[in-house]
Amino acid sequence: MKILAIEDNKELASSIYDYLAHENYICELAYSASEAREKLLFYSYDCIVLDIMLPDGNGLELLNFMKSEHISGSILIVSAKGALDDKIQGLESGADDYLTKPFHLPELHARLRAIHRRKNLEGNNIVSFKEIALNTNTFELKIHGKDLDTTRKEFELLLYFLVNKNRVLSRQAIANHLWGDYTDNLSNVDFVYQHVKNLRKKINQAGGADYIDTIYGLGYKFNTH
Repeated sequence: MKILAIEDNKELASSIYDYLAHENYICELAYSASEAREKLLFYSYDCIVLDIMLPDGNGLELLNFMKSEHISGSILIVSAKGALDDKIQGLESGADDYLTKPFHLPELHARLRAIHRRKNLEGNNIVSFKEIALNTNTFELKIHGKDLDTTRKEFELLLYFLVNKNRVLSRQAIANHLWGDYTDNLSNVDFVYQHVKNLRKKINQAGGADYIDTIYGLGYKFNTH
């Protein structure tokens, strides 16, 4: 899961980043509304942690900006204790959940997982397609009911394909999703090819079909047809 935390308190932002990175999530930070708008326009995120009070604007205005630009992603609003009006307005504007400061990082993690399951995985922690089944709680992959040993990146790659079935995903989009936005600065993202190759090989050796099509010049597509 790839997360953007929009938080002007750099100490809290750093704590969120460290905690989520320790849980093997890709986390990007934005310390202002203007920085957040730029990231949201150029990159995609599974979940956005949105602080209401920002130095150059209100988080609710940023929420409306995301709606107007048709920017997808689950939204978890965080704000000071007692800001009931912000909570109501945020939820009515399309936020998925609300967390009051101060909060414990494990609770933030649990809320993010819950809204991601609810919005992208139909509320399930088991994501399956034909002979493939992924458990997003335990990060176990089964092919025909038998465990398949994969790296965390291979698991996340397959999950990314399954959530985006029949959509062409560029190598750059895959790199950004699994390794972070800094990959924009790399001269190439050929390492994506190797991860896709390894994943295909493992699934094939376990008796699974190859659903991942290479779309030359564009990227890859998990083909269900």
